[in-house]
Parts: sequence; structure tokens; C-alpha cells
Amino acid sequence: MDFSDTFLRDIATHQMHVFRDDGVHRHIRFSQPGTMCMHFDLVTWPGFLCYTGDMGTYVFRRLNDMFEFFRRPAGRPQFQIDMRYWAEKLEATDKGDGHKEFSEDCFRADVKDYFDQATDDDNEWTAERKSALWKEIELDVLHRLGTDEQSAFMALEDFSHDGFQFVDWERDCKEYTHRFRWCCHALDWAIGVYDASKSQTPAAACT
Repeated sequence: MDFSDTFLRDIATHQMHVFRDDGVHRHIRFSQPGTMCMHFDLVTWPGFLCYTGDMGTYVFRRLNDMFEFFRRPAGRPQFQIDMRYWAEKLEATDKGDGHKEFSEDCFRADVKDYFDQATDDDNEWTAERKSALWKEIELDVLHRLGTDEQSAFMALEDFSHDGFQFVDWERDCKEYTHRFRWCCHALDWAIGVYDASKSQTPAAACT
């Protein structure tokens, strides 16, 4: 089950409750009837949107009406979200784990990409030398990899073999947190439900 399917399962019985809907001044809650589990509120005022609930709190700033910013344009599939662009509009991020976190998978992929770029176009790096170098990288860097960012970058800093070092490393090796991805999916889905209620279109059409 991919992330979008999991999200849709999480909000399968959510209903919308409008506390305020006055132009760009809004307070709208989405929750399961009879429980606050997985609930979230959207609060907007001129230029800002605050998303808050079980999956964290994030404040965005961009347009006077932030529903317009997050609204899905005609023809774009649901949950086809540019999270990098949306993250650029953050004014405040969740105090628990923020919106990005160190990813071991990203780190491994970036190490391999750095290795490839540094050796592929250099004739001095024969296949034999490259193979030996990569084995050392696996032993001294990737196999030493802990679960935190500091240990990973210390392994890079300490590595040296056959004249090769990881210099000018400018990669953060991070990915968006589960909470932030859930928030982005919630924004995409909830504004569709809100718009459907305005046009008296069944909300199911937005899921």
C-alpha cells in the first residue's frame, strides 16, 4: 500500500465541520465522528494557512488566500504534489520532527552518486581501482552508518583511500517526514472536499 492509499484509509470516515468561513478567514475541522483520532484543523487568515492536528502543526505563507495556493488545478491528479515547492512556503514547522529528516536511504544513494561522478569520467580510475575503492567505501562508510546524521557525516569526513576523499560534500541526505507528507496530502484532499461542498458536488468525487 503506497502513501496515498494509506492516507485515504486514515481519513476514510472523516467529516468536515465549519467553525468559520468568512472570506479568507476560515476555521475548518476534519475528523472522524465521535473521536479526535487523526483529526486536523485548517485555519486561514490573509496570507497564511495553519494546518494543525494529530499529525503535527505547520504554518504556510504565500498568497492572500492560501486555499487558492493549495487548490488542485484542473487536470492535476490527486496527490501529485510538489512538496519541495510547498515546503518553501513554510513559515513555521512542527516542533516534534520538523518537515525533513535524515534518511539512510538518501545518504546511501548520495554516496553512490558522488562516487560515480568522481570516478566515471576519469581515466585514471580503472575498473579495478573503482571496484577496490567502492569496497572500502562500503566497509568504512556504509557499514559504519548509524541511524543519525552526525555518525554518517563523520564517516564521510574520516574516509580516505587511494587518494579519494569526500570533499565539498553539499548534500543534506534528507527526505520529508511522514507527518509533513501526511499534512500535504491532507491539504490536497481537504480543500477538494471544501470546494465540493461549495459547489454542492458530492465530497466522494474528490477522493
